[in-house]
Amino acid sequence: MRIELPVLRGLAFGLTSGAITTLGLMVGLYSGTHSKLAVMGGILTIAIADAMSDALGMHLSEEFAAPLAARQVWLTTLVTFCAKLAMALTFALPLLLLSLDHAIWASVAWGILVVGVLSASIARTQGVSIWKVVAEHLIITILVILATYGVGSVIEDWTLA
Repeated sequence: MRIELPVLRGLAFGLTSGAITTLGLMVGLYSGTHSKLAVMGGILTIAIADAMSDALGMHLSEEFAAPLAARQVWLTTLVTFCAKLAMALTFALPLLLLSLDHAIWASVAWGILVVGVLSASIARTQGVSIWKVVAEHLIITILVILATYGVGSVIEDWTLA
């Protein structure tokens, strides 16, 4: 069975954005507050607000990029929203089941796995080097994690000063 291009676009964007954005927010909030409640609030906020925002952004991008049928534009929009929402919400599970420290590590591992598998799948369908694509995308993911951890740490230092 062949999956329609609007579905693939929405899935790829929603899953990637859901993993990287949610991880960045979680790690930043964790390093800045060490509060499970703040991290959970962040996840739920990203799941709703950012999923809607990304879906609208994808909708506008699809309308601008090429003359597509309205059905294709709306399909991409809906799939982007659902993929982003679902992906973001998966990060709540470790937070509900584990201590905050362990939940953050489990979430980082989960996010890296999702981005890695999705990247390998994209490389395979394009017939390009899997390792090159996976490495490129994981480096970006890790840079987001490190940057947001650093920002959270700086904010924590400001609040302690």
